Amino acid sequence: MSKRLRSSEVCADCSGPDPSWASVNRGTFLCDECCSVHRSLGRHISQVRHLKHTPWPPTLLQMVETLYNNGANSIWEHSLLDPASIMSGRRKANPQDKVHPNKAEFIRAKYQMLAFVHRLPCRDDDSVTAKDLSKQLHSSVRTGNLETCLRLLSLGAQANFFHPEKGNTPLHVASKAGQILQAELLAVYGADPGTQDSSGKTPVDYARQGGHHELAERLVEIQYELTDRLAFYLCGRKPDHKNGQHFIIPQMADSLDLSELAKAAKKKLQSLSNHLFEELAMDVYDEVDRRETDAVWLATQNHSALVTETTVVPFLPVNPEYSSTRNQGRQKLARFNAHEFATLVIDILSDAKRRQQGSSLSGSKDNVELILKTINNQHSVESQDNDQPDYDSVASDEDTDLETTASKTNRQKIGRSALVTSSSSLPSFPSTLSWSRDESARRASRLEKQNSTPESDYDNTPNDMEPDGMGSSRKGRQRSMVWPGDGLVPDTAEPHVAPSPTLPSTEDVIRKTEQITKNIQELLRAAQENKHDSYIPCSERIHVAVTEMAALFPKKPKSDMVRTSLRLLTSSAYRLQSECKKTLPGDPGSPTDVQLVTQQVIQCAYDIAKAAKQLVTITTKENNN
Repeated sequence: MSKRLRSSEVCADCSGPDPSWASVNRGTFLCDECCSVHRSLGRHISQVRHLKHTPWPPTLLQMVETLYNNGANSIWEHSLLDPASIMSGRRKANPQDKVHPNKAEFIRAKYQMLAFVHRLPCRDDDSVTAKDLSKQLHSSVRTGNLETCLRLLSLGAQANFFHPEKGNTPLHVASKAGQILQAELLAVYGADPGTQDSSGKTPVDYARQGGHHELAERLVEIQYELTDRLAFYLCGRKPDHKNGQHFIIPQMADSLDLSELAKAAKKKLQSLSNHLFEELAMDVYDEVDRRETDAVWLATQNHSALVTETTVVPFLPVNPEYSSTRNQGRQKLARFNAHEFATLVIDILSDAKRRQQGSSLSGSKDNVELILKTINNQHSVESQDNDQPDYDSVASDEDTDLETTASKTNRQKIGRSALVTSSSSLPSFPSTLSWSRDESARRASRLEKQNSTPESDYDNTPNDMEPDGMGSSRKGRQRSMVWPGDGLVPDTAEPHVAPSPTLPSTEDVIRKTEQITKNIQELLRAAQENKHDSYIPCSERIHVAVTEMAALFPKKPKSDMVRTSLRLLTSSAYRLQSECKKTLPGDPGSPTDVQLVTQQVIQCAYDIAKAAKQLVTITTKENNN
């Protein structure tokens, strides 16, 4: 983060000191508590980044800082500045307010409902108003007045507006004028760097023509932002766009023989229309952002964050602009373990390159049969019930006890640039998220039954485990990812053994959670600093802490949710040890890319923290009843 962020700066939503997060599309800085609410709203409402622990393109951070320092927050709190608002009892949140309901309700009203934004006079033709605003935006971007442009965008101006008389878009104008911060703002709101004007020129062309080389290079990065982000997630590096390299296709550490079903799945992926493929890629992009933000969140919070329910975003929040089917499919992505999600990312990168270059690719190992196997979290016997829907019902506040459902009253589209191909801009294919349950059953039945994980009271039995090439037990992982409200019943309780209803005290669980969290933070710091030799000792300490915490609970807990959380806790600790061992020189399972192992280590650590948080929450509720 630049030196211009001073300790005197405060959270835009509650005025708390020393904000450590930013909302990129709102131009504000946020404290941890307010950021937890922003994260639950979804990227279509607020795109959050940590100011110190998240990689920032320098000009993007400069854009956010400029907006904050120039009073962008007044755009979102316009009516609250009126003295009459104070007289009527309307006020913003303060640092002492509770996250729920006080801060959460205020933040939703502010950003989701846009309750305090200045309203234009009503007109009969809304489209004319939007057109007028877009024309004003078209003129304003040639200057450096960012807050004026953000205000126009907040009122409905379109970042991709094609001016009928001028024959170009605001991004063309900003690029010609060399306004790199305006270009950043427009891109955050969905402006396409690949759009041609009436002369056939793109914003990149105008930037180069005007000698704005830094802007031209940044526009190319924005153009490939989606695929760059996916590649960086897996291997920690981005393509060298300056030298014409626009794609990196990471290699998997293992390979599997392709079955006919897997080949059919690959063919189906390739046969998707560009529009459906774009939707898939955008959804996976959002899931990558959720996972990476969760990892940063976990690394920067103390143990109290695990006790607070509002700090966990277990899957992508609902976007009311999308169909219910697509929202359901997006939420399924959270169930992919690190290996399966990496496979999906690689196949998207491969097909994105194929679609743009029109060439066949050999970069992916084609492990397509793994891509969507975990979305059907039922046991193999359930896979034969074809009358069940392919999707779970969309999670609600009642299902998860989390604030995840976005208000359908908000219709403001806050975009971000996706990869642009020659035919259309790139990015979910909701239709592909409904792969046949029969495939999971058939594959599960023909897999070799092996055991690489010690038996646990809260995990599956050895004969039910399927080690994959990345060292994780995929079937065990499936069963550990059961969410409250799925209607799935864990299979670890034996009918002839009476479960013990006694749970440990909340204080004991919190104390053990503190130990787990402390060790996880140490591991994540090692990952951040590339100290790979610290992985194994950290994982061993985490395993000891997890074992001690699991020992607090009865052998056969009465609650299904407790059993599910304990299985996730213990199985994730075993998987973490397995992944960390891959950093040893000469380990037969070691991949060539340590960054891929690091991503899986972070995911395992997050799963452990999530399970610990769930156990704290459940224990607290049960002991208070």
